[in-house]
Amino acid sequence: MPSTSSPPEPARLPLVSIITPSFRQARYLEATIQSVLSQDYPNLEYWVIDGGSDDGTLEILRKYEGELTGWLSEPDRGQTDAINKGFARANGEIIAWLNSDDTYNPGAIREAVVYLLDHPQTGLVYGDCNFINGEGRVVGRFPAAQTDLRRLRRGYVHIPQQAAFFRMNLWRQVGPLDPSFYFAMDYDLWVRLARVSQVAYLPGRAWANFRLHGDAKTIAADERCWPEMLRVHRRDGGSWFSLIHAKYWLRKLAAPLINRRRKRMLG
Repeated sequence: MPSTSSPPEPARLPLVSIITPSFRQARYLEATIQSVLSQDYPNLEYWVIDGGSDDGTLEILRKYEGELTGWLSEPDRGQTDAINKGFARANGEIIAWLNSDDTYNPGAIREAVVYLLDHPQTGLVYGDCNFINGEGRVVGRFPAAQTDLRRLRRGYVHIPQQAAFFRMNLWRQVGPLDPSFYFAMDYDLWVRLARVSQVAYLPGRAWANFRLHGDAKTIAADERCWPEMLRVHRRDGGSWFSLIHAKYWLRKLAAPLINRRRKRMLG
């Protein structure tokens, strides 16, 4: 369960940096921004890095620019590039990114900070995460579970990116994200972080919401995830005769069923 410790006095609270990469997500972006700005954590900076959207995103960013640390809207090389741009501007001791169609739940940042302050040996902490549909209704639960480097390399990821927070000093050690990845850049980062630090899962509290909708990568391009995970496995010296390869083929066979189930969840 999440730590019940109280955070230290505001003057000693670590700065937390949240980055939102965005491209043509005006339909969902305002809810994402509001979920960050409404957090009960007083030492927060928030950047939105947009890829040059032409769908009303700029109007939303201008509406909130007095509450944002900053925003940028210019052509980029995709989501991974936008996240790297954001973290290059970040000053926080604890950092995370929240995609422009996902949201935080109340208390998420505070609870993550308290845990990391109480457990200095932990470099990455994550909680539970709901699946929500386009209208924001909860339609399922992400299968979060405790993992570590050994399990990650076998394909047992179980880290909901939306509910994950990690330390800036480790990002400086293992980052940035690999821009050649379209889907598995977070998996690649989790592997690198788990190699140099402990990874902790706090069950029982949903910190974030992962939005499933027709344009989401999880629905539209899920088949690209596992091949990219295998690239990480082989890059790090993994064998072709390994559990992650077996999981890849099982997932490939089950993909039509999984995608149909996710589409049904959209309601």
